Amino acid sequence: QESQESGLPEYIKIVEVGPRDGLQNEKVIIPTDIKVELINRLSKTGLPAIEVTSFVSSKRVPQMADHKEVMRGIERHPGVQYPVLTPNLQGFHSAIAAGATEVSVFGAASESFSKMNINCSIEESIEKFEEVAKSARNMNIPVRGYVSCALGCPYEGSIIPAKVAEVSKRLYSMGCYEISLGDTIGVGTPGSMKRMLEAVMKEIPLSALAVHCHDTYGQALANILTAIQMGVAVVDSSVAGLGGCPYARGATGNVATEDVIYMLNGLGINT
Repeated sequence: QESQESGLPEYIKIVEVGPRDGLQNEKVIIPTDIKVELINRLSKTGLPAIEVTSFVSSKRVPQMADHKEVMRGIERHPGVQYPVLTPNLQGFHSAIAAGATEVSVFGAASESFSKMNINCSIEESIEKFEEVAKSARNMNIPVRGYVSCALGCPYEGSIIPAKVAEVSKRLYSMGCYEISLGDTIGVGTPGSMKRMLEAVMKEIPLSALAVHCHDTYGQALANILTAIQMGVAVVDSSVAGLGGCPYARGATGNVATEDVIYMLNGLGINT
């Protein structure tokens, strides 16, 4: 699947995370019909996967309180995946009842971030995800796994690559078909991206990896280029660079989908 000349993948799958990761941080509650329209317009662009919403507690993330209405309101295009975030079994069952056909679980490589973001230790979070993965397997629902703070944490600073590899391996072993490695606060550089990926690639297949970069220090495109040069063929991005993280103060947005596609087009890579 690699183009002979450049050694880069011929095709990169873009996972659009704007409607979920992008909007969850907006202070003003966005009307449901606007969210639905955004997702419907994104569906018409040819994106293969659009993360729609999050089945989390509306107290913790008020922006996502309308998850059922959003799921029921969107037009689904053939060939497009519409994953939703489900942190626990309760969220999973709500998502399935609302018509979800793919879910994501959200782990972390940092203990402090795990406690702040999902209110439990890494080990406890893995146990919750295992319940989700088991139920999903019984229903033939694909599960995607996220590892946040893969290149640094707002509370702990740098994170050792071995920890990222360990959490990734746990998620992959429980049945997550793809592991998205998230630079939640955008502190990674091409050097740290390379070291982290080398560690993770020893534990799980390259074909199961994705990268999720934030652009806090303007490093996102360089980090993505590093990842694809190493063979990663799935990239998460957010339309117009929407988003941050409610539990990572000062982290500016995700990398913009249109910037990633512009770069990949320039490299002759299909999306």
